[in-house]
Amino acid sequence: MIYVLKLLLSLVVILLGAKYFTNGMEWVGKKYNLTHGAVGSLFAAVGTALPETLIPILAIVFGTGELGHAIGIGAILGAPFMLSTIAFVVLGTAALIIKDRASRHLVPAPTISFDFFFFLSVFPFVIGAAFLPSWGRQLVAIGLILGYGYFVYYTWVHGERFEEDDTIEPLAFGRAFSNPPAWLIVTQVLLALGAIIGGARLFVDGVTFLSVHLGVPAFVFALLIAPIATEMPEKFNSVIWIGENKDSLALGNITGAMAFQGSLIPALGMVLTPWKLTPGAFWSAAMAWVSVLIAYLFFRQKRYLSSKLLIISGGTFYVIFIILVVFFGVR
Repeated sequence: MIYVLKLLLSLVVILLGAKYFTNGMEWVGKKYNLTHGAVGSLFAAVGTALPETLIPILAIVFGTGELGHAIGIGAILGAPFMLSTIAFVVLGTAALIIKDRASRHLVPAPTISFDFFFFLSVFPFVIGAAFLPSWGRQLVAIGLILGYGYFVYYTWVHGERFEEDDTIEPLAFGRAFSNPPAWLIVTQVLLALGAIIGGARLFVDGVTFLSVHLGVPAFVFALLIAPIATEMPEKFNSVIWIGENKDSLALGNITGAMAFQGSLIPALGMVLTPWKLTPGAFWSAAMAWVSVLIAYLFFRQKRYLSSKLLIISGGTFYVIFIILVVFFGVR
């Protein structure tokens, strides 16, 4: 019962933190005239990706040998898988429920296409590196780091910028200010981010306890359960932005995290582990890549993302993987 209460409390903390974080990040964008991509795909995406980033680092650095490496690699590959399945389902469902019947699609800025393209381009190298010798993996890791550096540059300079007349709710920590000072905006963002990370940590503790007592294998926990817990901040942030009809920020928060989790974090795994991937890791990576490819091709053709497409595609691949794990023993 204590751990169930901890789970409920953590959800409340994450939700409140996400609300204040999205509000603060919009003011950061407006204050410094940043692009929507810089706010959604960089700052918000990386900030809310910190909880799931900590799991593989802690598992690899402080874990015990092969078990620590297995959990770390599972968590690294589990994040893109969850972002391209469960997160897609959450985005599509939120759009169907929140948006008007006539506009139940996500219509982000065209620059979102680059987020998809970047992930599709680099992720095959993440998987292919498993077949390379040590020196080859190190070269791939360097390439991934440089690639993400270019992603940051491109996202920073391209796309629409926040304008003075952009509709933004008053800063939660400074409602009396029509133009709140920078220190107050940064304070709200940092405190909200701390609440998100703390809430995610509580959630992971509760889920970990329940998983251990239910006898869930370490790999399954790392690939399926832990990422759901740690991806909560991105999902909450995106739902809040969808409710405000800010589709570029909502989707960018997911696709930006996907770019980060599909390049920089695997590079870290290649440096710190032998990067030996199990059949389950290959399956999850392949499904993540195909799910993103479907969304990318649809967006390139239609210039919007269908809510139903996100739900069906993301949900189908997630269910297929569950079947492979549960009924066919894929690990």
